[in-house]
Amino acid sequence: MNGHVAALPRGRPTILLVEDEPSVRRSLQLLLHAQGYDIRSYASSAALIADPLVDEAICLVTDYRMPEMDGLEVLHSLRARGWQRPAILVTAYGSPDLVERAMKEGFALVIEKPLREHSLADAVARLTTPPALPTP
Repeated sequence: MNGHVAALPRGRPTILLVEDEPSVRRSLQLLLHAQGYDIRSYASSAALIADPLVDEAICLVTDYRMPEMDGLEVLHSLRARGWQRPAILVTAYGSPDLVERAMKEGFALVIEKPLREHSLADAVARLTTPPALPTP
């Protein structure tokens, strides 16, 4: 025995996904899972807010218009709990005013529907990958 202890594999990073449309939610869940993430998906903003495990997630992807509370309110609630990770707002109702409000609320990015799959996957990867250390 050489005294080395094998490092345990790290779990897949967790993404929070809130989308009230079942087919869109499932599609985004499959897309992000294929990119190497575990997905905690929610059909409603209330379900996400009630989940005690949201603090473990590294990123939020939320729809803007939903019945109980909109995506801006979802992030506001998470921020009030101390959650400070990156967030992406997805909307079919994009406007300069909405983008400005989303950025003020703390969203890193607003992506308009219909989504191009690679744009969401690339955005999540870009926002969740730690910067590379400079080489000496």
